[in-house]
Amino acid sequence: MEEDFSPTPDYDKHGWFLKSVVEILFKSVVFATNRDKVVLWKHPEELLKVFDFSLRQTGVAQDKLLTLIKNTIKYSVKTGHPYFVNQLFSGLDPYGLVGQWITDALNASLYTYEVAPVFTLMESGVIREMCGMIGPDWKDGMFCPGGSNGNGIALNLARFRLNKNVKRTGMSQSPRLVLFTSEEAHYSIQKFASFIGIGEDNVILVQTDKVGRMKPASLEECIRNQIDFGATPFAVVATLGTTVRGAFDPLYQISTVCNKYGLWLHVDAAWGGGLIFSQKHRAKLNGIETANSIIINPHKLLAAPQQCSILFVKDENILHECHSKGAEYLFQKDKYYDQWYDPGDKYLQCGRKCDVFKFWLMWKAKGSSGFAKHVDSIMDVAEYFERQVLIRPEFQLVSKRQYINVCFWYLPRYLQKKKDVMDYSMQLHKVAAQIKAVMVKHGSIMLGYQPLKEFPNFFRFVSQNSSLSTRDVDFILDHIAEIGTGCLEELPAFNAITEKYSFPEICSNGRMFNLKNLD
Repeated sequence: MEEDFSPTPDYDKHGWFLKSVVEILFKSVVFATNRDKVVLWKHPEELLKVFDFSLRQTGVAQDKLLTLIKNTIKYSVKTGHPYFVNQLFSGLDPYGLVGQWITDALNASLYTYEVAPVFTLMESGVIREMCGMIGPDWKDGMFCPGGSNGNGIALNLARFRLNKNVKRTGMSQSPRLVLFTSEEAHYSIQKFASFIGIGEDNVILVQTDKVGRMKPASLEECIRNQIDFGATPFAVVATLGTTVRGAFDPLYQISTVCNKYGLWLHVDAAWGGGLIFSQKHRAKLNGIETANSIIINPHKLLAAPQQCSILFVKDENILHECHSKGAEYLFQKDKYYDQWYDPGDKYLQCGRKCDVFKFWLMWKAKGSSGFAKHVDSIMDVAEYFERQVLIRPEFQLVSKRQYINVCFWYLPRYLQKKKDVMDYSMQLHKVAAQIKAVMVKHGSIMLGYQPLKEFPNFFRFVSQNSSLSTRDVDFILDHIAEIGTGCLEELPAFNAITEKYSFPEICSNGRMFNLKNLD
């Protein structure tokens, strides 16, 4: 076989192969049905045996590559499946997918107008449009490789605003800087505090109320305490849509505290920010305009393909001042067009994918009203899910729903009439993990669970797929109850299940074996 090493498509060599790949994608991913499994689960040791991960000196033929592609799809999680309700992203938007295919085929890098003329202008247009939606004082922004990265950049901007010399001299002469965020905020705040040299110990976690919102009075108390300890507060990170409970921090009160002490207010709206398109639910973002910086992830609520995150700032100069280096091999001062059109120097990245196009194409296809209908539909389904949890005796809410997140327990029969299920936390903690293991092994549903504060493990329903219906909600809850009845109520004492019996296996027809047969 002729060696195939050049990175240039040749129709005679690659045409059949590329068409075959598209056909596989259409059949197995893009137009897969609800009847397909969300995942064909294999334990890591088993997957290492059945999948050829090896790399060798010589390449393999295209038919072998097609087999590997089919197996990659076969054993991967189908995040576009309606019953993938495991993370804060889901769905498979056709326009976003096309946008991603096009930018991957063009393989552009978005740092200068010269190499990405359409995408640089498109990016500035999308940022300008969304700044106007936030408020009249908002001037600039940047696309980020995920909300975590955007949160980290915002912390760096806050530190730069406090002391611009830190860009050159670093932290050696700085006082001990501290920042404040909710105890239910995203873990990226602590990670990036460590990364930029602030330190995890200098992230002060502020108490939340019974539904997960930061308490403004506790925030001010924490700030005063740190000042008394000789620290220098410089930033507060509030959250609009916390990861677990979907709580929205009270921004007006928090911004009042920030103004009083001269602190940068960053708002992590990665999860909740998409509500900006909804007239019906936009009020949940009230106060967002009072911030100094905001992160919004269209790849979450708005279902753009991974990844698509945007950091917005009020100060139109701070991104350039904090990040620019002026590398002359990219940002020459004597270019044949206005240097203003080159956005790359305000970014920390150099080479960068054109994440804007998929989002722009979705927006162009649907309009702002299409995004609004998408958001409102998802919120309606979440409301229905919560109502069903409230009326079904085998389920119980962890706390009142604030957003799309519905946090709930499945209660084995012997717990359903207990006055306070928290008295049985150790037993309850084991339930969600057992039920999820069955669902994943069956491939029927992927639904997240976690503990939080004093609460034992509970399920968290989230979906960004506006094709999900009330009928699907009924199926999910019925399926959990069916598994719970089959797994957890065959024996008189729940502890005996986890101590004496293994997880139930699934028969080929989808029915569970009786736990008593698995001793």
